[in-house]
Amino acid sequence: MNTTTPSSARVDLRSDTVTRPTAGMREAMAQALVGDDVFGDDPSVNELQEKIAKMLGFEAALFMSTGTQSNLCGILSHCQRGDEYIAGQMAHCYRWEGGGAAVFGSVQPQPLTQQADGSLALQDIEAAIKPDDAHFAKTKMVALENTWGGKVLPQSYLNDYSNFVQEKGLARHLDGARLFNAAVAQATALGTSPYAEVKNITQCFDSVSVCFSKGLGAPMGSALCGSKEYIAKAHRLRKMAGGGLRQAGFMAAAVSYALDHHVTRMAEDHQLMAHLAQGLAGIPGLQFETPQTNILFVDLVGEAKSRGAALQAHLKSEGIDMTGLYRLRFVTHLDVDRAGVDRAIAAIRQFFGA
Repeated sequence: MNTTTPSSARVDLRSDTVTRPTAGMREAMAQALVGDDVFGDDPSVNELQEKIAKMLGFEAALFMSTGTQSNLCGILSHCQRGDEYIAGQMAHCYRWEGGGAAVFGSVQPQPLTQQADGSLALQDIEAAIKPDDAHFAKTKMVALENTWGGKVLPQSYLNDYSNFVQEKGLARHLDGARLFNAAVAQATALGTSPYAEVKNITQCFDSVSVCFSKGLGAPMGSALCGSKEYIAKAHRLRKMAGGGLRQAGFMAAAVSYALDHHVTRMAEDHQLMAHLAQGLAGIPGLQFETPQTNILFVDLVGEAKSRGAALQAHLKSEGIDMTGLYRLRFVTHLDVDRAGVDRAIAAIRQFFGA
């Protein structure tokens, strides 16, 4: 729990992007050694890039402003104008990032319907790969997302995907915005280390984008990881995308602190989400799957179907924030504690008279 958050504050369950730096993180930022990263001489950025590359099992990494920028540079480092990448219909890099690859890179997305767990069926990928013919864009890459909607892609699937996509001669990219949530959940289930599980996941990919401003609790930032040659391409693209930062070491120091102190604690977020789900179980009109990590999507069904806006207004009046863009979504994170989750449960039950 972030000790800078007063217990009387609003319970913000909108997203894990709303976290604020902890006292320890602020101290690390204040003490950071910095330089001009455009010249490559910011020691804190260089240290972070080496740390995250080693942690994920890659040759090199590049610090980015955002996960969207990281995915954009990642896709365009694999694909050229007139190429194509395959992704899920509800993948963030396709649906929620403004069509950047198409707009800025003239790279065509080929979205596929995802399976219930967020995976892409291998037979669907195979059917979507274009033949080498002038009528078609060239298929170059297949992107996955882990976690997806809070769901962890099974390691057995990732292994099969990796082998299959390699056999087809295509690049493998992971949008790992919540990669460490997946690794922590996998480690909890297996009784292993999240640092071991994160490498088991990333070894199935040629490139990985990992976000630091979500469950890890850093103020901003993402990293793109891959081979040295690949990251050199991404570095040029980052410059074009306006991502060349100067004294970025202050933010890099916050991320390094998070990687050292906030990875294993993500298990607490997962436990709190399980507690929230248990508290909502049995309320008529609420339908949801058992959460695997820190995200819970709730569908309103039956007579409750039209009450989404009223529920959000009720929760807001009780000091609780959540989102409902297309389904109700609750997210636990560094700035949410058990008391806050209990407040949310009580307010929802009050609304439905349960």
